[in-house]
Amino acid sequence: MHLESLTIKNFRNHHFLTYDFSPKMNVISGENGAGKTNLVEAIYFLSLARSFRAQNDLELIEKGQNQTSIEARIVEGKIKRKIDVVIQNSGKRIFINDKPISRLSQLSKVVNIILFEPRDVMLFRGLPKERRNYLDINLSKKSTAYLEYISQYEKILKERNEILKQEQIDPQLLQINTDLLIKISGPIVAYRQKYVKDINDILKKIVRALMGEHVEVEIRYDPFVKYDSNFKENAKNAFLRAQDGDIRRKITSIGIHREDFVLMLNGHNIAVYGSQSENRLVALAVKLAPFFLIEDKDKRPIVILDDVLSELDTNHQERLIKFLKKFEQVFITATKLEVGDVKTYTLCKKGE
Repeated sequence: MHLESLTIKNFRNHHFLTYDFSPKMNVISGENGAGKTNLVEAIYFLSLARSFRAQNDLELIEKGQNQTSIEARIVEGKIKRKIDVVIQNSGKRIFINDKPISRLSQLSKVVNIILFEPRDVMLFRGLPKERRNYLDINLSKKSTAYLEYISQYEKILKERNEILKQEQIDPQLLQINTDLLIKISGPIVAYRQKYVKDINDILKKIVRALMGEHVEVEIRYDPFVKYDSNFKENAKNAFLRAQDGDIRRKITSIGIHREDFVLMLNGHNIAVYGSQSENRLVALAVKLAPFFLIEDKDKRPIVILDDVLSELDTNHQERLIKFLKKFEQVFITATKLEVGDVKTYTLCKKGE
């Protein structure tokens, strides 16, 4: 798929912008403060109906204005779709082909985007929640069933924590809830195990292409209980062992919401032993890997790389640019980047 055209009004520092984009590589250049990240933020919003850096949608509205809008045309094979987003104080409205959507998940089925931003260099050194989000977002895009399982799990988990907070806990009610949590956890762990295996199958090739050297790389996923024929029994035992502590702390201490994964580079945990450059390149490889897991080329995601080149040396920049030409449509932001036969859009600061 690719973004054919984009028009934004009153979005961040952009009062009005309209572009027709290349279906291949697009470079968004300009000085710091010109609004390069703001532009790709508007593109990213088309996928999940949320910003990758703002907690409140109202932050996206240009100062002094009462609403912002995004209009886009998305091409998927022979299918063309028009997407309109309007954000106001009263909330946001989203339309696909002029028809309002009832659920935000409808949008992610139409627009798939892979994003790499500067803070992603901390993927392995940061909090486990960021690594779980990586799995959940990519698996939810790949499987609506997984998205439903995660939604159900969060609801049951919330109920269990409410039970644990009660002054007098009903043991039978707690057991019923725990059994439900275990039941829904099984397929989630199974999906995660399979997805990590699929990522590992292609990750080595990506890392070698970016780093230009022979390396061994592997994601090691650590489920709270391994998914196999004994999963339910082992999960019950795990929750039983944790129960006294959960009651004392009034919160669920184990489960898929506490899981994590590490990345091993040449047999060592990259978060502990990897350099800043190695963490950046491998994190980038991990973020790009889901692209190759989508068999239908028309549904392969748009790739956004925000300020990814500034910390790379010339050799690794050239390797990355060469590798990115394998993708369908790519957006790269940079203060200055010269790439032959690539469409470049230069943004200027207000008043210039």
